[in-house]
Amino acid sequence: MVEKQTAGRDNLGDFALKFAELNDDVLFGQVWSREDKLSPRDRSFLIVTALISQGAFEQLKYHMTKAKENGITKEEISEMITQLAFYVGWPKAWSAFGIAKEIWK
Repeated sequence: MVEKQTAGRDNLGDFALKFAELNDDVLFGQVWSREDKLSPRDRSFLIVTALISQGAFEQLKYHMTKAKENGITKEEISEMITQLAFYVGWPKAWSAFGIAKEIWK
């Protein structure tokens, strides 16, 4: 079961309320809750891959933490990043490994 997300409202509610609502209610509320379509583990694997590919490292720490909670192992995250290095770039892999090492201590 997906937990209720409030990060949008907590961080942007007084500045960008509509974006905060879309983040909390649509992305994390409606899309992430469709566990019959994609398991939380698979969704995490997909999101982490997408964020590394984009170089979106600010969001990566949160999503790697969720990936670990959703069952992604240290060995799997290491293999994922190694594989991605050849497709999205060595520097992005190095940055992702730095974050992964913090989370999978």
